[in-house]
Amino acid sequence: MIHEIDEALRRLLRARALPAGVAEVVFDAPTRDWAARRNAPTVDAYLYDIREEVARRERGAMALRDAAGTVTERRQPPRWFRLSYLVTAWTKRTEDEHRLLSAVLAGLLPYEVLPAEHLEGSTLLALGAAIPLTVGVPPAESRSIADIWSALGGELKPSLDVVVIAPVPVSPDYTVAPPVLEPAVAHLHDIAHPHGIADGRPAEGSSTVPARRREPR
Repeated sequence: MIHEIDEALRRLLRARALPAGVAEVVFDAPTRDWAARRNAPTVDAYLYDIREEVARRERGAMALRDAAGTVTERRQPPRWFRLSYLVTAWTKRTEDEHRLLSAVLAGLLPYEVLPAEHLEGSTLLALGAAIPLTVGVPPAESRSIADIWSALGGELKPSLDVVVIAPVPVSPDYTVAPPVLEPAVAHLHDIAHPHGIADGRPAEGSSTVPARRREPR
């Protein structure tokens, strides 16, 4: 699931923010050593945090229907996870980095969800759920940008916090038995002769005990 979100985010950035040849889009950890090896304009979307959106958790099973509206399968609701990306720009000049960040911000702001066309070929598309996207929203209080840079061993740089909330399937689909279209009808012979007697003769496979004759007093 994570790699599919990576690819969708890469496609969105290339289509709406970074025309071909402007900058490379990568998902590396921007450590000091990594930065020293960069020799081309780069936009780095580093996935620094993954945590479940507990408020979105649902109970019960979801019904899957065919074209006629008949329930054919059931599945458990997906669990939703918040993927937080630290987006930075890397060039030889600070002004160029700011231009790249400005292009990324302008390209992502119009979207509140990941566009479906950038999820083509993804298993997420089959779930039919909108995947929320935010950019520049302050991170959770338990995570500060300064702490992230400190952990990476690098110097603080301007960055954008891009968050995607993606569904993750938790179980396979379970096939449902076909619906009963007609009520069960008892055999007419059994209704007419509930004790297994027909025309005064016991039916095959049945047994009868003659009633005791009562003598008059």
